[in-house]
Amino acid sequence: MGSPLRLQVSVEARSALVDRAWREIRDEFEAAEDALSRFRARSEVHRLRLSGGRSTSPSRRLLAALAAADRARRTTDGRFDPRVLLALEGLGSQPLPLSAAAAEAGPVAVSEAARAEPIFRRIGRRHGAIDVPVPVDFGGIGKGLALRWAAHRANRVLGHWPFLLEAGGDLVADGSPAGHGWRIGIEPVGGQGPAAGPVGGAGSVAGSAAGPVAVLELPATGGAIATSSVRLAAWVTPDGRPAHHLIDPATGLPGGDGLLAVTVQARDAAWSEVWAKALFLAGAAGISSLARAKGLAAWWITAGGVLEMTPAARLRTLWVEAEPEAA
Repeated sequence: MGSPLRLQVSVEARSALVDRAWREIRDEFEAAEDALSRFRARSEVHRLRLSGGRSTSPSRRLLAALAAADRARRTTDGRFDPRVLLALEGLGSQPLPLSAAAAEAGPVAVSEAARAEPIFRRIGRRHGAIDVPVPVDFGGIGKGLALRWAAHRANRVLGHWPFLLEAGGDLVADGSPAGHGWRIGIEPVGGQGPAAGPVGGAGSVAGSAAGPVAVLELPATGGAIATSSVRLAAWVTPDGRPAHHLIDPATGLPGGDGLLAVTVQARDAAWSEVWAKALFLAGAAGISSLARAKGLAAWWITAGGVLEMTPAARLRTLWVEAEPEAA
């Protein structure tokens, strides 16, 4: 899913268990990518797109992802909606060959009527088949689900040994190292936006030479963190406009006006992903009120490079490079 994987486990765990857990994690990510990735020609979601949105035998992973995405659509009042694939293609993001018509059509918004409808429907006498009328891009929620599923498999192997699993800055932890929860650094903007990575007892900040702009601590029981940002998935459209992958379903265009990145800490990896994107799309003008209303622990970097956070996030924050603006 375009992300390096890293597993950290309590030093007391036997190496044979860790090796087995690592195999389980890699197998799960491979299976999740085969089901959900639009970047893989053999993936189930890509074949679903080519078939016109109908499948007679969807896998349990695809069904689970569709159900989770539809629940997220309802919970976020439509701010999160995976039916943005046509918009991405119209902006020039076509990792797999489909048709020249998509690029020529330009960005395509999901109509208000379509956004009020479920993402998928079960069809047939026994409801074994599904219909997905509008093409989907699982994106961040796909990686969040892969982290959720991989962590469950690792937990069955490692038992009571604490571990942290990271996929390109998004992570899930089970338990905590002795003495404190896992400590996570939010990387500096560097002109492109931050990402989260383990620090302190869990190791150095992933991919950051300058050090973090803030350090937070997960609860002792564990938790998950996800970041939505323009740090990596950004490009220039065929007609010369800047674009990124965080698409507002209502407009079909990149959203998040006034923001570079949003990080959310929650109990579950998939829901951390959902709310990170939903908050990003709220933009600098709306993120604080939405995050506070939902009681979320959220950190964000404005276009001016200022770190801001919610009260719930402040309770989890151990250190900041500079005192953040009140949010």
